[in-house]
Amino acid sequence: MLHNVKQLHDFTVGANDGEIGKVKDVYFDDQRWAIRYMVVETGGWLSGRKVLISPISVRDVTWDDAVMNVNLSRQQVRDSPGIDTDKPVSRQHEIGYYNYYGYPNYWEGSNPWGLGVFPVPWVGASPDAAFSPSQPPDSAVERQTQRRPDLERESADSHLRSGKEVIGYEIRATDGPVGSVENFVFDDKSWAIRYMVVDTRKWLPGKHVLLSPEWIDSVSWPEHEVYMKVTRQAIEMSPEYDPSQPISREHEAALYEHHGRTGYWP
Repeated sequence: MLHNVKQLHDFTVGANDGEIGKVKDVYFDDQRWAIRYMVVETGGWLSGRKVLISPISVRDVTWDDAVMNVNLSRQQVRDSPGIDTDKPVSRQHEIGYYNYYGYPNYWEGSNPWGLGVFPVPWVGASPDAAFSPSQPPDSAVERQTQRRPDLERESADSHLRSGKEVIGYEIRATDGPVGSVENFVFDDKSWAIRYMVVDTRKWLPGKHVLLSPEWIDSVSWPEHEVYMKVTRQAIEMSPEYDPSQPISREHEAALYEHHGRTGYWP
């Protein structure tokens, strides 16, 4: 099901033995456009420290109650690698994080989550046996988790972006500015960002439209600009998005047909 990122803000995150804190931001991967972490403010029990929570650990989400439950203990979170949200999250930090939790990494392999399409933990993902899957671990995943080459630790970039930071970026069509990023829409199964919600009211007759990250030509991160492979007219005539209504598959199909693109679904 599709949800918008702003919905997650201030969600309560619950461990298996109590509350962890509140979601304050998300970090997404600007290469594969998937949410990699929730940034959670822990409040008084950890002196307001912010921690990263991966979708791999999410057990369930109750959208109506704004609650996300994870297969972690408060002690695991307390002992997890720290994060300075004023600085970019490095690949070294991510490797330390994934090693700590025993998760298979997402940056190796051709799928959105490395060797898989969905953020599913393997048997070693939790030190608590009660929260480990019953099936045996995939040997390829085990090898991937154990490999962690030193060269990658030294040189790779993480390509993580703050959702809050990118909201407000200017959207530029092939023939000029057309709107700004107001939100993101993601799939709560794969955690892939399917759309940017674009507010066109400053440039065009006021409405919101959806644009897929697949239609991006380039992004100027220093200039806060997203360049699309779509014309202003195509965006102006695009099906209107109503943020108060769920996105139907019919709306998605009409959107892709309008832009002459093939849908991401089977």
